[in-house]
Amino acid sequence: MNTISVTGERGYDVLVGEGALSEIVNHLPAGTKALLVHQPSMARFAESVRDQLAGQVNVLLAEIPDSEDAKRVEVAAFCWGIMGQQDFTRSDSVIGLGGGAATDLAGFVAATWLRGVRFITVPTTILAAVDAGLGGKTGINTAEGKNLVGSFHAPAVVLVDTQILAELPGTEARAGFAEIVKAGFIADPQILDAIESDVDAALNPLSDSGLDVIHRAIQVKATIVSEDFTETGVREILNYGHTLGHAIEHAERYRWRHGAAVSIGMVFAAELSRMTRGLNDAVVDRHRHILGSLLGLPVTYPAGRWESLLATMRRDKKARGASLRFVMLDDIARPTVTAVADESLLFAAYSEIAG
Repeated sequence: MNTISVTGERGYDVLVGEGALSEIVNHLPAGTKALLVHQPSMARFAESVRDQLAGQVNVLLAEIPDSEDAKRVEVAAFCWGIMGQQDFTRSDSVIGLGGGAATDLAGFVAATWLRGVRFITVPTTILAAVDAGLGGKTGINTAEGKNLVGSFHAPAVVLVDTQILAELPGTEARAGFAEIVKAGFIADPQILDAIESDVDAALNPLSDSGLDVIHRAIQVKATIVSEDFTETGVREILNYGHTLGHAIEHAERYRWRHGAAVSIGMVFAAELSRMTRGLNDAVVDRHRHILGSLLGLPVTYPAGRWESLLATMRRDKKARGASLRFVMLDDIARPTVTAVADESLLFAAYSEIAG
């Protein structure tokens, strides 16, 4: 079992390894209640946790919809209703078991019930394990955009069970790897080297290579979150590829996997970096090679969708007045946040990814 620590005022540990889920018994106070929020495909794991904690913690299961359908205020209200009916107090807990949508929703429920109760995340997808499930960002979507309503609420512990990750379908694992690739481009190029050396080994969370890239991606996020929990500074670099990516998810009515949309967003950000920051052509091409050729993720989007995407990006929480803010690269592991007011530059970069 590997332990990665998020430090700072709201610090916590991320436990990574086979059987990490069994550690949950050590992180819930005896004699309390816990609402375990899970997606349908995670029902057997949810029941296993309930059985494991029987006699110590009264676990109530709350099954929520799959994917982004979970991140609605109506689903949050369903969870609040259970907690209210069962008289949850500040001594009780919420557990988020599932992908990024489940952990986002569960964290939001925990943050808002009595203004904050204990929260444990058990991410069961690659994407949630290295990104959504461990940073303390919680949120739900609205008709206007993704994650526009939310809060910062640190988990008590994050349990990344690689045995569960190994059961993921190949397409789900590859989509999640977009966030691992992101960590490679903004901070740790050894991640990129490992994927290029043997993509199949890297995709296997039970292999040495797979465990290493997961560990490295988590360490990147842990280091940044330790320095800037509430995203007032350096944490913004974790949004590389996400400004356009979130707009694409909105355009697709959240039927696309998050990683697929962010893959396109990263190639767009690389092209914008080439035009405005002088990013080397080889680095831009490396985006397409790793994301498109090796991982099979999309790297283009239809030309005729630009205007609607631009309108959605203007509502993004990273926008400031008339300018859109993008995470760009001066080079690998040299990210910068830059405001762009010139729409012609944005359109020129988009034209490079238009298919």
